[in-house]
Amino acid sequence: MISLPQAAPRVAKLTALSIGVALLATACGGSPTPSSTETTAAAGGIACPTPSATAGATSTATETGSVPPSTTTTPTPLKIGSLLPTTGSLAFLGPPEIAGVNLGIKEVNDAGGVLGKPVQVIHRDSGDTKTDIATQSTTALLGQGVSAIIGAASSGVSKTVINQITGAGVVQFSPANTSPDFTTWEDKNLYWRTAPSDVLQGKVLGNYMATCGAQTVGMIVLNDAYGTGLQKNVKEAFEAAGGQVVAEELFNEGDSQFSSQVDKVIAAKPDAIALITFDQAKSIVPLLTGKGIKPTQLFMVDGNTSDYSKDFKAGTLKGAQGTIPGTFAKEDFKKKLLAIDPALKDYSYAGESYDAVNLIALASEAAKSTKGTEIAQQLKGVSEVGEKCNTFPSCVTLLREGKDIDYDGQSGPVTFSDKGDPTEAFIGIYEYQDDNKYAPSKEEFGKL
Repeated sequence: MISLPQAAPRVAKLTALSIGVALLATACGGSPTPSSTETTAAAGGIACPTPSATAGATSTATETGSVPPSTTTTPTPLKIGSLLPTTGSLAFLGPPEIAGVNLGIKEVNDAGGVLGKPVQVIHRDSGDTKTDIATQSTTALLGQGVSAIIGAASSGVSKTVINQITGAGVVQFSPANTSPDFTTWEDKNLYWRTAPSDVLQGKVLGNYMATCGAQTVGMIVLNDAYGTGLQKNVKEAFEAAGGQVVAEELFNEGDSQFSSQVDKVIAAKPDAIALITFDQAKSIVPLLTGKGIKPTQLFMVDGNTSDYSKDFKAGTLKGAQGTIPGTFAKEDFKKKLLAIDPALKDYSYAGESYDAVNLIALASEAAKSTKGTEIAQQLKGVSEVGEKCNTFPSCVTLLREGKDIDYDGQSGPVTFSDKGDPTEAFIGIYEYQDDNKYAPSKEEFGKL
């Protein structure tokens, strides 16, 4: 059994972090920030801030009456492709992302479509970096004349197709890519994303582990663009908060044995362990807990914060926590998603996928064109400095009345930089229950 030190105050050090991250009790309630003494005690010395009582509250989407017809019609309907995982190590993210896309398409078309025509959608599998599925799927989508492709979920997969997509003059819009590398990619201004860079998720997670009292951290990390990028930012934030990273063990996509990494991390006796993986967590978690690591010491990320109710015995993950970019999926939004896909278990990146559809459709309306390059020129404009709106019907009504709009979506405020990155975002923190399913705990908001 690992002996853990008592939690130590870090308020002064945390405020010195370069990123402005404010702990919120809820995204829309405006509740005051919990004090450093509001903690939930956990076995082994970790004591994290108390969960919000209103996490996952109902959203406040606004609707309008009848939508006025578009003043411009297009001979070429807007056609959107999706490149999202139905196979591979991120396949668990596919269903909520695809449901988010389909819900967005339905609501756009229920409101009369874009430029007088229904929007068409074509779904293709992205697979993962162990296969060439993404390239094949991208070739098929481009061959069918799509103006935009929503995906991929994996940063590593997106790197294999971004030049192919943007080189064809097509918008690539990822709901889940978080690698900082895309901020400076030569993409002809055609790459966009609703998920914030891991500069934000990494700082929130590193900061949060420190607020829970961890003084030392060990990491088990997927050796790819996603894993090492997130690792770097978690480490920087945790060390800036006065902590020490005592072990960093990498593995490669396709590996199936993790005993060596687990043994080395445990030997360093960290207070907390960050798992920066995809579904490899299914193999890693039992190795850790089988050697005395408490679930309250485990901190996960968007690549592996998933439903493990069928993978582990009850209680295996109780008290473990994970971060997922974006605000919590609110109850009314979940109901709409379940109407699209009744089998949904996770809602990760559903809001970001839904927002991607709305933003592409609104940018197409603003451009009065379904051409990818012209849509891209309007994406930043529909996300900032205008009349607030948060559904396609309400926003497109304003556009057709000649007004400027500022779309705020299900994933958060969605304001883009010139590089196509969100400049502000929420990071949701989730806590695992006895059934090994995760529940909303609290949200942190930050600006980049």
